[in-house]
Amino acid sequence: MSKSTASQSWSQFAAWSNRQIWLYGCDLATELKQAREEGRDLSSVEKEFARLMKVEADAGYLDKMLRGKRGQRWFDDAIALIDRVQTLPMRKDYAFVEPSDLAGIRKQRGKSASVPSWRGNKAKLKAKVRGGFLGRVAGCMLGKPYEGMDHRAIQLWGEATGNWPLETYQRSPSAAELRRIMAKKPARPIKPHMQAFYIDRCDGFPSDDDVNYTLIGLMALKQYGRDFRPDDIAALWTLQLPLGCICTAERVAVRNFIEGCLPPQSATRRNPYREWIGAQIRADFFGYAAPGNPELAAEWAWRDASISHVKNGIYGEMWVAAMLAAAFVLPTWPEIIRAGLAQIPRKSRLHVGVSRILDEHAVGASFDEILAGIHREWDELQQHDWCHTISNAQIVAASLLCGGDDFSETIRMSVVAGFDTDCNGATCGSLWGIRHGDAVPEKWLSPLKNRIQTNLRDYPLSTLDGLADEVAAEAVKIAG
Repeated sequence: MSKSTASQSWSQFAAWSNRQIWLYGCDLATELKQAREEGRDLSSVEKEFARLMKVEADAGYLDKMLRGKRGQRWFDDAIALIDRVQTLPMRKDYAFVEPSDLAGIRKQRGKSASVPSWRGNKAKLKAKVRGGFLGRVAGCMLGKPYEGMDHRAIQLWGEATGNWPLETYQRSPSAAELRRIMAKKPARPIKPHMQAFYIDRCDGFPSDDDVNYTLIGLMALKQYGRDFRPDDIAALWTLQLPLGCICTAERVAVRNFIEGCLPPQSATRRNPYREWIGAQIRADFFGYAAPGNPELAAEWAWRDASISHVKNGIYGEMWVAAMLAAAFVLPTWPEIIRAGLAQIPRKSRLHVGVSRILDEHAVGASFDEILAGIHREWDELQQHDWCHTISNAQIVAASLLCGGDDFSETIRMSVVAGFDTDCNGATCGSLWGIRHGDAVPEKWLSPLKNRIQTNLRDYPLSTLDGLADEVAAEAVKIAG
């Protein structure tokens, strides 16, 4: 390769990598915010963060890193700093108690009301799981085109295309509509790759991680049984998922697997995204297969989450799995949400944050009022806040509580709130489907043309009905 060709290739790689800094595990801005929130005493490293982040703020810093010794020194220093953070003590004034090991989590749980056992027959169980899976797909499809947008931009797109409030899936904007949208300078315009989810541009449901991981859960229980281990999940990821379809904490974990760092260290080694939403979207099949047994669902979720996340990142998956298990048998959303919270530490940030949503709803706050409070607490234009487990869990809770028995209203609320729209739409749709059974309105299913793709090696293309039936049948078999 000639010198000029090599230089051009490195420049192209660097330009791409600047947009994918999480590939390297040296995202200092996120690491600093994450470490501060989880209670680390950063007094000894604040100056080093400030020094290195001056370089990180330069959009071309990675290109410089790849080109010279000075850049390589920066990279080495950044990695050393991130490694050092893991050795720092907790602040003495930190108010939360947030273990990541299962025994520690169980010790920190509060007392909760008992959840009734599942007493339904296999046909009813299958219908509920089928409804959960179809609800997940529909909620994800509604939210996907808006992923990365702020809530004001979502409204702008909906209004410009005659879909506000959101009544159906997003279609392609006309040239005139697009000009009107862009003239208002949305903070986050739609990303080009999200256009694959415009309903008039796709032939069914395109592949997405919110469905991929549901099927990974199915495969884990099917192949390894009810006693599957965290490293079994790691093996499935490396066998089933293309690297380009894995993001943030999950991508870091896979990088760690390849380098010989296995669970649970794979969750902590150079992973600034250890409390992001990635594990929360992986909970579903563990809840589907444990009807009426939130504790078992939460334990399975812990085994999955612990390979890539810590603390509230783990709790998010445990909370959702436990809610799904409880939704089979409990009649109201407050009861279901509290049953989920009962499986995580009572003095965790997630427990406190979601409990506040329950309290606000109980005294009559509207969805808009609750949402305004979430936006005051979290900045959706800041990547860490946008993708954090807690901010999105609060949106899920608010949408379930305020959407009630209306599927369309529930997933609409979860999407118009902003933050991680497809993940929250999928989770709310899944929970609604489990509680209400195979009752997702046809208006959300027929546009998908009974076709669904995934990125998984063993599930490249399926009929939506066929895959929903398979998920339900496996859940019934495992539940016994």
